[in-house]
Amino acid sequence: MTVPLRIAIPIHSFEPGGVERVALGLAEHWQQTGHQVMIVLGRDEGLDRGRASPSLAYRIRSSRVPTARFETLWMIWCFLLALSRERVDVIFCPGNTYAVVCFAMSLLLGERCPPIVCKISNDLVRRDTSPLHRVLYRGWLRAQGMVFDRFVALAEPMHDEIVDRLGVGAHRVVTIHDPAMTRHRFDGLAAIPRPGRSRHRYRFLALSRLVPQKNLEVMLRAFAAGFRPGDALTIVGDGPELARLQTLARRLAVEDRVHFPGHVTDPDPYLRDADCLLLSSDYEGVPAAVLEAIAAGLQIVATDCSSSMDLLAGQGTRATLVPVRDIDALARAIAQADRLPRPDPAQRQYAARFTVESAAGAYVAAMRRAIVSARQIRMLTGVPTHR
Repeated sequence: MTVPLRIAIPIHSFEPGGVERVALGLAEHWQQTGHQVMIVLGRDEGLDRGRASPSLAYRIRSSRVPTARFETLWMIWCFLLALSRERVDVIFCPGNTYAVVCFAMSLLLGERCPPIVCKISNDLVRRDTSPLHRVLYRGWLRAQGMVFDRFVALAEPMHDEIVDRLGVGAHRVVTIHDPAMTRHRFDGLAAIPRPGRSRHRYRFLALSRLVPQKNLEVMLRAFAAGFRPGDALTIVGDGPELARLQTLARRLAVEDRVHFPGHVTDPDPYLRDADCLLLSSDYEGVPAAVLEAIAAGLQIVATDCSSSMDLLAGQGTRATLVPVRDIDALARAIAQADRLPRPDPAQRQYAARFTVESAAGAYVAAMRRAIVSARQIRMLTGVPTHR
């Protein structure tokens, strides 16, 4: 009989975010299949608090002062205490955001640190930054490569990018398609009918946190330049850039065409009612919104913001890609949206591989390999194991 794993995951809060949503979805599935999952939570708050699974074990430390402004330092402290007090087989680093936290665990716990399996959730090249920043970032990635035990690529093109950027052997990288949705949710999106539509009154949609990475200013400017009479853009999500984006919409004289409904717990009705998804990010890993839109049969216009985008786009059969920060190219695609490719039923099935059910077991297998490898290294070096 296979022994269940004890898995620890750091999560800052229940604020909306794809990394956190995927991690909690995987954790729930692992818990349901017999593993013991410990979520170390920085703050028991956030817009997605109501969606938190009651079946998961949360470790929360109270604080007399708000911790959001120094959440990484707070998480390091909370995670260190949790790992010092409870036996854990493996740490799951749910995305690049948490690499600092997990790196700190390796330094602070030393030989007592469980093996770390890190999901690479974002682009590793970061062409949106200065040359100096890219050099420093490359050094940070190399440091991760020396400390973490296994890395997970979210789509095939990311595999070689991880090997190159982090300087690790290919055997330490496994490709597991990003579990952006459950199978049940995929089936619901794939069942949405997509009858042909005329160009009149096109409904554009963005599903996004309102943060600089998503560069929604580019989207608004492109929409203002490319929309046709009757078109509308709905930007679903919340974040610190809301007021600035609303002001920009007024300055561009499109405030009556652009709607900001805020954060929603269920975006599927918006996917059902839309015609075309827009994504204007500077960088991404494998954007869940694109996978959801493929499943829902939407036309898609997205920036070429990661090494995986061409694969997701099916070389133009599932989505249309434009250069990052190219307002004119995005505006032209918006203007001719009715002529863009729309995923047919077979293409919509492509998104079925990006489900929790497809990924959860592969993650467990990667964790088991990391544990075995860590034990072998300890035996060869004479370092005692604590697992």
